[in-house]
Amino acid sequence: MVSNGLTVAILAGGKSSRMGRDKSFVPVYGRPMIEHVRERVAGLGDELVLITNRPDAYAHLGLPMFGDVYPECGSLGGIFTAVSVARFSHTLVVACDMPWLNRPLLSYMISLRETADVIVPRWDKYPEPLHAIYSKHCLPAIEAKLKAGQLKITGFFGQVRVRFVEREEIMQFDENGRSFANINSPDDLNAISPAP
Repeated sequence: MVSNGLTVAILAGGKSSRMGRDKSFVPVYGRPMIEHVRERVAGLGDELVLITNRPDAYAHLGLPMFGDVYPECGSLGGIFTAVSVARFSHTLVVACDMPWLNRPLLSYMISLRETADVIVPRWDKYPEPLHAIYSKHCLPAIEAKLKAGQLKITGFFGQVRVRFVEREEIMQFDENGRSFANINSPDDLNAISPAP
């Protein structure tokens, strides 16, 4: 496999309050959700890491694990940790509750990584920051927001170069935006269609 100088990070630090149990291990099509995510991103980068504050729960996955540099700072804190610990200059960050990640779309985004500090899809006006690529140039801007207690993920976008991947581009790989569907609650789980 060709080396591409990319880190892939799975964020598994959420509180799963709406699900009532750890989302990572909720079965989807008979397997824990995080296993689907790991499978979808395997081999996309030269390094795959897991960002979690509960390493014991994830030890069986055999991945390098890192706890939050800034605890209790939500997804923005997780992104900061992922980009900080990455061995490479760009990090693809995905959430543990997105079992329908689309490898061709992710590969397309990876091909754009040198064009901006953030490569982020935008589906129906809203960015998908937990399905995005961040460069280490983002770290000072993210850290400033964390220290100020401003935890909106897109809050630092104004301080860096952002390349939005627009709906028309996304639809070449994913016609209905299923890549961005996440499973947050029992209702979401019950709404899953049968395995294809």
